[in-house]
Amino acid sequence: MISACSHQPIVQETKQVEPLVINPVVPVLDTWDGDQAIATESYLTEDAETEPGTNNDLWQRIINAYGFNQDIDNPRIQSQLNYYKRHQAYMDRIATRAERYMYFIAEQVDVRGIPGELALLPIVESAFDPFAYSHGRASGVWQFIPSTGRDFGLTQDWWYDGRRDISASTIAALTYLEALQREFKGDWLLALASYNTGAGNVRKAIRKNKRLGKPTDFWSLSLPRETRDYVPKLIALAQLIKYPEENGITLKPLANEPYFASVQTGGQIDLSQLSEISETPLDEIYKLNPGYNRWATSPNGPHDVLIPIDKKDIFLENIANLPDNARMKWQRYKVKSGDSLITIAKKYHTTPDALKDANNLSRSMIRTGDQLLIPSAHKSLSSYSYSAGSRLAKIQNSSKRSKNRDKIEYTVQGGDSFWEIARDHKVGIRELAKWNGMAPGDMLKQGQKLVIWGQKKTRKNREVIRKLTYTVRNGDSLARISDKFRVRVQDLIRWNRKKAKSKYLQPGQKLTLYVDVTN
Repeated sequence: MISACSHQPIVQETKQVEPLVINPVVPVLDTWDGDQAIATESYLTEDAETEPGTNNDLWQRIINAYGFNQDIDNPRIQSQLNYYKRHQAYMDRIATRAERYMYFIAEQVDVRGIPGELALLPIVESAFDPFAYSHGRASGVWQFIPSTGRDFGLTQDWWYDGRRDISASTIAALTYLEALQREFKGDWLLALASYNTGAGNVRKAIRKNKRLGKPTDFWSLSLPRETRDYVPKLIALAQLIKYPEENGITLKPLANEPYFASVQTGGQIDLSQLSEISETPLDEIYKLNPGYNRWATSPNGPHDVLIPIDKKDIFLENIANLPDNARMKWQRYKVKSGDSLITIAKKYHTTPDALKDANNLSRSMIRTGDQLLIPSAHKSLSSYSYSAGSRLAKIQNSSKRSKNRDKIEYTVQGGDSFWEIARDHKVGIRELAKWNGMAPGDMLKQGQKLVIWGQKKTRKNREVIRKLTYTVRNGDSLARISDKFRVRVQDLIRWNRKKAKSKYLQPGQKLTLYVDVTN
């Protein structure tokens, strides 16, 4: 069972059902390359024409393509509409973000002949924030979870996350929605509910209603609360956008013309170089290409990038004159004793595979004295303000929480979990994950740095933690040592996993302790 943006627990099927058959229907403006749809640039040029009968208002173009019943009188829709009507500033932010992406999405919706309301779905999913990451591990404007993203060919690795790629994720999301609509015999509301919570959950709710003799339309099903609100949100937005004045909202105009062009880089390139040769601010490069996690495009592709359409000609001129050795900055590294591709990659903010590719290595074996070429950023890493590292630093250093909380920096140790760390610091699991740009289900890695915002303590009662080395004496036990230093037995075990060669303490054995010396 797959879903895109589900934040709900997976419900196990109680009997065998026909699986959802994914048969991608690719519009004529796209090509299908392997597992992933890649948009061509034919409709992204200055020659793109506005369809007959439409003006230059992109909102109106979307409205003209509406396919849902907009006259539904339902309290769940009215409740969502009332919320949007009260938040003009929110709608302004949405429009500002959407102006980069909405034309492309509307084009994809149009060419497939599907309801125009679907072009508004990223508002419900992510408020058109391409870097949005939910507690359910969903990412991008379409909020794909990792597994469903992979099912639709969206690559996710250290360099690149296709769930945030605007063109790739849009094509994947609309293909998925079309498959769900076919699964539910043309019912778009059930397809949308399935996109949110999973087709299996919707099928289960339908079977339950059939047993009880109840209707099986979306409005009659017993679904998770988030899903019950999900479809009404989209319909409410569609109504608001169709009748903004009647609802007391002003819509920022969106031009019915391409915002970006897709161009080929011909290989890996530093994003700051891309910024220079396209004469586009680096922040704008990231907002058009949010799939890139680091300071450069992925060495393994994709090698197509999006730039503002009015910068296409200058880019093509400059990329043709850019020397191959200027695409990336390289430095030489002499392998030392004890080095491995893993340790070198970690030191230079890259990956072992990238090092192998750059140095034509077929295996991971390196020898002391070998010379390696290391890809590195043209600028300081802090200059790449929308890279994964910079975004994480911004989240972890948010000053909004400093008024009534103390910032604690914690290094993940072997065996740690979100639950254990949250319990030890008396904070919630979900908020701990959020403070670190993660989801509660994400894996923690030993040595990873976490930020914890704990309740402020008065200076008089503030803990002072010191690292101590304790030598085991005759008659010592874990219980006796933990009682003596006022620490927990399980913490003693966790702190000394690598040192403990036996489950029994031995006189003379050295133990590491983290002790509150104010006690």
